[in-house]
Amino acid sequence: MKKPVIFAIGLALSICLSGCINIKAPDKPIEINLNVNIKQEVVVKLQKDAQDLITSNPELFPQ
Repeated sequence: MKKPVIFAIGLALSICLSGCINIKAPDKPIEINLNVNIKQEVVVKLQKDAQDLITSNPELFPQ
């Protein structure tokens, strides 16, 4: 087939299918729920701070 014939067939198909495809925004806003557990980070930070305190003040924490 020649290029104009292929183009015409493609154009005809796209016109026929254009009524079948609808793009519509949702009525409600999209909700993204980000439940992030930061407990581990806080515990690690507290452990590091406590270790630094013990190391810098050995007289307060005898073993």
